[in-house]
This record gives sequence, C-alpha cells and structure tokens, in this order.
Amino acid sequence: MADPGQGRFRWSHAGALALVVAVLVSPNAEVHADEAKRTGAFRRDVEPVLVEFCYACHGDGNAKAKVAFDQFESDRQFVDSRELWSKVLKQLRAGLMPPLDQPHPSAEQVRKVEHWIKTVAFQIDPANPDPGRVTVRRLNRTEYRNTIRDLIGVNFNTDAEFPADDTGHGFDTIGDVLSVSPLLLEKYIAAAETIVKQAVPTIARSAPEQTVEGRRFRRTDANPEEKEERGKRRGDLYLSYYEPATVSARHRVEHAGKYQLTINVSAHEKYIEDVFDSNKCRLNFKVDGAELLQREFTRQDSKSYRFDFEMDWPAGEHELTFELTPLTPEEKQTRSLSLRIISAVIRGPMDLPEHWIRSKNYERFFPREVPAEAAARRTYAQELLDRFATRAFRRPADQETVVRLVDLAEFAADGEGQSFETGIARAMTAVLASSRFLFREEIPEPSAPGVHPFVDEYALASRLSYFLWSTMPDEELLGLAREHKLRENLPAQWKRLLTDGRAKEFIRHFTGQWLQARDIESVNINTFAVVSRDQKEDPDVERRRRRFRELRNKPFESLTAEEKAEIDVYLGEFRNGRRRFQQYELNGDLRRAMRDETEMLFAHIVKEDRSLLELIDSDYTFLNERLAKHYGINDVRGNDMRLVQLPADSPRGGILTQGTVLAITSNPDRTSPVKRGLFILDNLLGVPPAPPPPNIPPLDEAAKKLGGRSPTLREQMELHRSQPLCNSCHNRLDPLGLALENFNALGMFRESRPDRVIDTTGILLTGESFNTVKELKRILVTQRRLDFYRCLTEKLLTYALGRGLEDYDVSTVDGIVERLDKENGRPAVLLSGIIESVPFQKCRSEASRSQP
Repeated sequence: MADPGQGRFRWSHAGALALVVAVLVSPNAEVHADEAKRTGAFRRDVEPVLVEFCYACHGDGNAKAKVAFDQFESDRQFVDSRELWSKVLKQLRAGLMPPLDQPHPSAEQVRKVEHWIKTVAFQIDPANPDPGRVTVRRLNRTEYRNTIRDLIGVNFNTDAEFPADDTGHGFDTIGDVLSVSPLLLEKYIAAAETIVKQAVPTIARSAPEQTVEGRRFRRTDANPEEKEERGKRRGDLYLSYYEPATVSARHRVEHAGKYQLTINVSAHEKYIEDVFDSNKCRLNFKVDGAELLQREFTRQDSKSYRFDFEMDWPAGEHELTFELTPLTPEEKQTRSLSLRIISAVIRGPMDLPEHWIRSKNYERFFPREVPAEAAARRTYAQELLDRFATRAFRRPADQETVVRLVDLAEFAADGEGQSFETGIARAMTAVLASSRFLFREEIPEPSAPGVHPFVDEYALASRLSYFLWSTMPDEELLGLAREHKLRENLPAQWKRLLTDGRAKEFIRHFTGQWLQARDIESVNINTFAVVSRDQKEDPDVERRRRRFRELRNKPFESLTAEEKAEIDVYLGEFRNGRRRFQQYELNGDLRRAMRDETEMLFAHIVKEDRSLLELIDSDYTFLNERLAKHYGINDVRGNDMRLVQLPADSPRGGILTQGTVLAITSNPDRTSPVKRGLFILDNLLGVPPAPPPPNIPPLDEAAKKLGGRSPTLREQMELHRSQPLCNSCHNRLDPLGLALENFNALGMFRESRPDRVIDTTGILLTGESFNTVKELKRILVTQRRLDFYRCLTEKLLTYALGRGLEDYDVSTVDGIVERLDKENGRPAVLLSGIIESVPFQKCRSEASRSQP
C-alpha cells in the first residue's frame, strides 16, 4: 500500500503545517483543535483506504465521474465537502466502487470509512441528531380535496379547479415546491366561496331538493336485451362522442308549482401526449319532450358544466332526456372523448313555503336554533366559529382570531336580506381561504428544551394523518393531542390509521409516485406497432399494401370499377386486421386493472405485514380476467381483481413484471432497456446514474456500423456502450433493462422475436450474473436486498417528511434498514421506524433554523 504521507494529496503537508501554526497562534484554539481531531481521524481511518483503492482513478489529475480527491486547497475544505462524501458513501455501499476488476476494501475498512463519514464529515450526533429543515407545507390537491371532504362534506374537484402540483424528489408532498402563486391564491378564494355556498345553508328552511344521479338514466335507443344489461351497470354514466345515444330518467313531483332544475355534466378525455382529437358532439336536454338545451362539445380536460332552468310543473311524473349526436363521424378517433352525465337536481316547489323542509345540512352546521337576542347570537356565533376554525386549522384557534371571525360574521349578517346563517357562512369562507388552513402549521412543544425539540402533538397528529390518510386528523387524533397523550399512544394510533379505509390514499399516492403506477393511465403505447414487431412479416401483406397505396394515389375519377372494388376489398382486409389488435389495446379497463395490480400488491404486503422483498419477487399477483388474458394466464374469470397464485415456471411476480412498470418504461412503439434499467436503479436500488451529457448520438445510429444488417437491440446497445461518453452509465443500465426484454411494451411475454431468440443474460456492475428475469429478481432480494431496503426507506421517508433527504438523515435511514434486515423486511418495522424517527417527531428550534 502506498504511504499516505508521501504527498498523495496536494493539501497533505502545507495544509497540516498551516493547521499546526493556526492552533498555536489563534485565540480560537479550541475550534482548531477540533479541526485537528477531525483531520486526524481522517488520516488514521480513511486516507489509507482512499490511497490504496481509489486514488488511481480519483487522484494525480484523474477525476473519473468528476470526482477528484486532490482538488482541494485545505484539509478543512476537503473534510467539509459533504457532497463528495455523500457520493463516496453511496458508491461504497452499493459496491459500485472500486470497479469490479480492481481490489476492494474489506468489510472492516468500509465500516471505518462509513463511520468517519457519518460522525466527522456529516457531523451527525447520535445522541441528538438533526431533524432537518422542513419548508412550511401547503396542502397539495389531493390533501385539499380530502380535507374539505372530511371538514365540510363537499367533494370538491381539485383536479379540474387547481393547476397540477409541482413535484420534488419524485413526490408532490414536498414543501419546497408547493408554492402559492397569485393565480392559485385567487383560485383558493374562489374555491372557498364555492365550497361554503354548496355546503352551508344560509336559511333555516328551504324547498326540498332531490337528485337524479347519472347512473339512473337508462338507454332508450338500444334493443331490450342491451338496454337491460346496461341498466344493471353501476357507477357514473359516460356517453361517447363517437356514438349516438339517448338516455332518459323519470322523476315524480308531489305538488304542482315552480321548480328549479339543474343538470351537471363534465367532458372527459383519455390524455395521450402529443396526440389530439378534434371530434365534436352535440348534447340536447329535454323535459317531457320539450328541448331546454342544445350545446356542442369539443375535447376538454375533465371540465364541469352546470345548466339551470326554471320549470312550472304539474304534479306527477316528468321525463328527463339527454340526446348525444356525433358531429364529426369522419374524424380520426384518438383520445376516447366522453361526456359524463353527473346528475339532475330538482328543487321545489319554490312558491309553496308550507311544503318546505329544514335546509340540507342545517343541523350539521347549526345544531341549535338561532337565539333572538343579539348577545346570545354573538355567543352562539363564537361557539360555532371556534369549533369550525379549530378543526380547519387542525389545532385550537386563538381567541383573537375567533373574535375577528365573529366580527366578520356580524358585519355580513347586517346586510339587507342577509341572515345569521349568511354571516357564519361568510366567516367560514374566510377560514378556508386563510393560510392557517391552506398550510400545515407546525410549532415546537412549548416546554421542549434544546435545539431540536419535539413538535407539539397537534403538529404530530397532522404529520401522521397526512402521511397515512392524505387528510386532516380525525377527532380521536385531535382529542389525544388535546390531552397531550398522542405521543405515548402513537403505535396504537398509526396501526389504527393503517387499517382505516382512508389509508387507501397512502397506498394509491405513494405507489402512484414511487413506482409511477399512476402514469399507466396516460402512457402512450402504439398497440399496432408493438404487436407487429413481434410478428413475422408476410410478404403477401406488404405486396397488397403497396398495391393499395398505388391505387389510392391515382385520381379517383380515373379508377376503373374493378380498381374501386379492389380498394374496397383492401380496406375491408385492413379493418379486419386492425380489429385483431384490439384485444391487446391498453383501454381504460386494462389500464385500471394494471394500476390496481400494483396497488393491491403493495396494500396486501403492508396489511399482512409480509416481507417487502415480495414487492420484487413473489409467487402471486392480483388479476382479473382481462388482465390475466393479457398476461397469458388461464383460469381467471370475472372483472373483480383477486389474489392469484402463479405457476411455478411463471416469469411474473413482483413489480418488475407488472404491466404498469413495463409500459411506463417503454417507448410508444417498442421497449426501452435504458428506461427500464434506470427505473430499477432509481426506484429499487437508489443509485441512479448521472443525467446523460449533451450531444449523445441516438441508439439507432449504431445500426449504421453493421453494414446495413438489422442489429438486435442488444447489439445496438453494445455498440452504443462502446463510446466513451456512454460507457459508464450504460454498463449499469443495460444489463438490468435487457433482463426485462422478454416483455414487450404492452407488458406481454414473448420468448423470441421473428428473427431471433431473445437474450436476457447479463452481469451486473457489482459482479452478479443471471440468465433470466427470475434470476435477476433473486439477486435483488438476496445480494442486493440492503440496497432495496435503503432505497425504499429513503423514498418513504421523503414522502412522509415532505422534503428531500440530507446527509444528516443517513443515521435515521441506517437504523431503519438495520431493523428491516433483522426482521425480514416487515412493513410494520419500516412504518414504525419512520413515525418514531427524529425527523418525523422533532423540528429545529428558532435558533437553529438558519442551518442549511
């Protein structure tokens, strides 16, 4: 081993001498002594390892991967380079450095380097770890919607009314990116007014209101068998832009009089990037045969529409009818446009107060009669608004705020034609538009000592509920926080939350972002191109296509009767050919089944507390008949998703072979080993490569080097990898991605291509070799299991904390990973480790919040 004192590092002698002089003459001798101690530990435990195993590539002017240990001007600069030591720690743990063909440090040497990095370079104090900086977090769209639902009982469509949330570190729960623009603030104010108007009654008694839901409308233009079958379907009613349809429902009113009728519809489209659909339709709405509405619709993005009518109705039954007429039958259909019939709402009789009833939701917001005396009304208003603001702010509202809300309510109620209820509604609107509702307020425990105090129990209740429910704490959590007993009952509470139905939000949104499962709803896959690639070309079919193109290029008037008939034959053949591919089409039902498969696997493992390694390799999955047929699995019947035991020789099992992952990591017309390899490195192993440098030649350029012969994908990638700029990353990406090459871009399994058997063999950069995806999965759950545990822990901790992880979080992650490995990867260990961790339980004090 080289002598570390022989000038291996540029700063070794000059830096050390300067440090000694500084210690002797500086009044801050204690500070310099600490620096000397830190540097001494480096000299003893770390420098010899770097010199022996790393310096050849990262010293003496070498800076592979832009890492050089001799670029620093001083010991202090070198030791304090947290970015450098983060890279070193990650590469050492993953076994990526030193390279496979070079000597590797022993486990004891690695342990010493890790310990020095954590305790000296990162300055982690195991007795008092830094909980980190968390930017105050705005409610994202999902959290806002769920909170409004639980607070006030309104299902507000945040996807349609608010812009999409930005994401950071892969998640939309990150405080740093959840900013508020002036436009979004205006939308929040408008939303508060809409929500309160919809939920809070402003008069004690009102005309009865009845709703005819969309699913009650029945087809009247279908044959009896079809009409009966469609009538049995549950859920919302969607009418396609491309097919004419007539649907009707009947509604009976008991009293003749004046009625208000509101119809609610929304326009939808299956989004496909860079694909447009210019189809149009016309919607007519009739009552008892008289037309009240005629409206044209083009492509929209879940936009909602409301139409109001005044009716003078006799008592008895009335027929409500929607008629949809396609307006562009010749246009290409690319986006699956549809109109959703949401509801028809009837209110009345408006002119007969004797038939009015207590206003909807009145008891929910006004549990007692409004007092007649002014002083009593103010006391009642204070009681109502204190309770509402406390629930909305997720902690007790201070009296100054409550008094201002009461003053606002009284001012609003004094207007002409206004009421006590109107004033309360106005004050509630102010609450929903306030920063204390829109942002999650977190403060330390008032009596908590030190620079890293516990957050108070109201903040802890919100951290827990928004982590596992994506919504506000319920009354049990807030009650325990009020009694200061939540922290001592935390294990029982997080387990209760996890078994509650609202925990499906955690399953859906974490897997949807970590595994990108939600992207399956919009990923663009060209079924015809993908399936055609796996079928042997038929020379006769190509000949007929050429003949068809030849005929279509002729002027129509010059065609003979025989040539026109020939065109019709070809068109019929091509249409029939296209229909053969429809069984593979990623339609809405199949996309939903794929996403359900991913979510249900994760939910099953969490609920049953099974090993998290089953996410990578399992002998079961969740299927319905449609998805099982797509996968080539027999004997699964019905539309309901259920657990299915896989055959012993099945390549399926685990997320890597699920349709969600396979489709979202593909190009529109073919697989992408690079995307698939990147997915595994980033989301399962936690070691993503650096972004590609500019001006990288496309993969297809490799084909030009094979003398016109069509290369295999593996050959193209080997040639691409031979270029110096591409080599370092593709050596890591390609073996992982090519292992999944038996699955096409639709997630369907194939043993071979028309001209070759697919080769899935490979060797990982860490040395493990495999022949099939099953063998790769076994490697990931055995030799690389700690990498997976660490990656999953980092992803879930990021999601829970609402911030990216920093070097001071390494000890927290390491502790959880160590417990996971000892206890067979149980989800309960992971969840309890996060919820009980310092970053989840504590915060920085005011004095320490200036830290990075």
